[in-house]
Amino acid sequence: MNKKLNTILFVVAICFSSYAQQSVARLWNETELKAIRVDYARPTVHARNLFHVSAAMFDAWSVFDAKSAHYLLGNTIGDFTLPYSPVSFLGNTDGLRDETISYAAYRLLVHRFKNSPGALTSLPRFHFLFDSLGYDSAFVSTDYTTGSAAALGNYIAQGYINYGLQDGANEANAYTNLYYYPVNDAIVPTLPGNAYIKFPNKWQPITFDTFVDQSGNVYPDKVPSFLSPEWGNVAPFALTEFDKKTFVRNNKDYNVFHDPGTPPLLKTGDTDLTNDYYKWGFELVSAWGSHLDTNNATLWDISPATIGNNPAYPTTFEAYKSFYKFSEGGDASRGHAINPKTNLPYTPQLVKRGDFARVLAEFWADGPHSETPPGHWFTILNYVSDHKEVVKKYKGEGALLSDLEWDVKAYFTLGGAVHDAAVTAWGIKGWYDYVRPISALRYMCDKGQRTSDTLPRYHEFGVRLIPGFIELVDSNDALVGADYKHLNKIKLNTWRGPDYVGNPKTDVANAGWILGENWWPYQRPTFVTPPFAGYISGHSTFSRAAAEVLTQLTGDAYFPGGLGEFEAKKNEFLVFEEGPTETITLQWATYKDASDQTSLSRIWGGIHPPADDIPGRIIGEKVGDLAFATAERIFNGWALGTGNDLVKNDVFIYPNYSDKYFTIHLDNNALLSVYNLFGKEVFSASSQGEIQFGEQFLKGVFLVKVRRGNVEKTARIIKL
Repeated sequence: MNKKLNTILFVVAICFSSYAQQSVARLWNETELKAIRVDYARPTVHARNLFHVSAAMFDAWSVFDAKSAHYLLGNTIGDFTLPYSPVSFLGNTDGLRDETISYAAYRLLVHRFKNSPGALTSLPRFHFLFDSLGYDSAFVSTDYTTGSAAALGNYIAQGYINYGLQDGANEANAYTNLYYYPVNDAIVPTLPGNAYIKFPNKWQPITFDTFVDQSGNVYPDKVPSFLSPEWGNVAPFALTEFDKKTFVRNNKDYNVFHDPGTPPLLKTGDTDLTNDYYKWGFELVSAWGSHLDTNNATLWDISPATIGNNPAYPTTFEAYKSFYKFSEGGDASRGHAINPKTNLPYTPQLVKRGDFARVLAEFWADGPHSETPPGHWFTILNYVSDHKEVVKKYKGEGALLSDLEWDVKAYFTLGGAVHDAAVTAWGIKGWYDYVRPISALRYMCDKGQRTSDTLPRYHEFGVRLIPGFIELVDSNDALVGADYKHLNKIKLNTWRGPDYVGNPKTDVANAGWILGENWWPYQRPTFVTPPFAGYISGHSTFSRAAAEVLTQLTGDAYFPGGLGEFEAKKNEFLVFEEGPTETITLQWATYKDASDQTSLSRIWGGIHPPADDIPGRIIGEKVGDLAFATAERIFNGWALGTGNDLVKNDVFIYPNYSDKYFTIHLDNNALLSVYNLFGKEVFSASSQGEIQFGEQFLKGVFLVKVRRGNVEKTARIIKL
């Protein structure tokens, strides 16, 4: 064995020993997260990988559970069937279960990561864990009818491998795009302005000398392609035909789930304020760049006493302007009066706004260890599971679950949610093909100002002049240049960009006045902006979906103990530049608070305007709710895609409690009635499809009755 491999296995041995007390599902999940960290930073691909591995482990576990149905095993999902005939297994149930899970996870992980740029690290990790658990990698039989748990694990893995080769992801061809192409030529961010954009509402590729993704992998292509623009065509977990619209461009289908409608556009002859909405959003991104300044003495309390507990999300342009604080940064957070777990106020934590905004931008970019956003929420789930105050009861009710049952069900549900979030967000991204701030801001600055046609360089597509944030270069300005060549150009007070960071370990760019043509997001010059369209925010969608899952899984909106935390150490955490200037701790009272903070981080990072953010949050909530309801049906023995039983297939409701709305999927011409506790019918429907209701109801308990012929089902819902 060579020295390099010996070193890898030694490191793996140390890592493995630290998880010796964890469930076998947790061991495989942690190992997968490590593999993601050294793979290409592809959130869609890894959301799918996390789901498929989690689902394979769940199917392996469910074989030995008398109550649960299976997901893929023995079922038909789309056009794919994985046959299964139950057999008897001899031996200790716990051992058989662990063996089946391990063979399934191991085979699938080796398949999915064999071509990873980090394969020389990841594959030895998979092999080492598998061998350390006492299993034989040479055993490859899939004939589970012999009563072999190992063969069943191999069979499940092969089933997911085959399923993944036909689910619309184009895995067989390394997930390459089949028909999407950009309408704009690439921007060259090292050159001033944006001379190559023809369609300012559409996504624009970027030309690099060297492109390095957020996991540190160097791409051979100097103009990275749009990642996964056709991902709406990937088979979802819980999304339904009722959630989907199919659009056609150039005779090719783009599936869009939970269609949010057209984003704000820049257009001539605007009569519906969409120009103002477009410009305001990108101007806000630049203004928030001014907050990334350690020389600014502004202090913020970043504890849950001040941050979190947002009101309802805005749904109109005017409401957006109230929700987001344009000048000072942040949102409409009301904070939490007390920690409900301790009945004490949260302890204030005063830090520099410049440190908080920078740490937020980097922490939520793809996780503290580059596991991509869906993987990041798996690390948060594991953090919650390890907390001394967590009670591992499903939905916070009933019997205490074993570590394995908790992990398997949690991973399956969260995996389904982030997978559907990827299908939804990237389906929207591919169809609407929306512009990023790096393109829009430089384009508008090139055009000039839109404040007054009596001032120099007026253009209806220019930026608004805002004293202290966006101004014109005058003859006395330090930016005017030789021979006044920059006179009357747009200047921005914002983060000054990577040109001011010679050594990221020691230098800080801070904020100041720069020419608008040189605006840069708070990112490395080898990355600039993720290689895909902005609308809608994947971070907002992933995070809100995951927050819903964790809330319903634990039966509690709050982190264990009422506080989730992450410490960013002084001058050690930041990567783009030195910092923070002091050790700070990110804190969240609720999972939703953490999700909302994720969304703001992308604005400070220069990646998204508000128009990308809020639709992602709203859709993410729907995706998370439906994924949880679907997983719960399976846990209760309701196999997907089988049977014709009213109780199992004609209707299901999610969530069963809410302060806003309920959604019912109604099939097969069933009749729906909703009654209050006085027996009065307050809602009825007979149309097939998705029905959403709730805002019209006051708080209380309601009974939902569904009838088809002589068969009837009654369920209870609670309006909080």
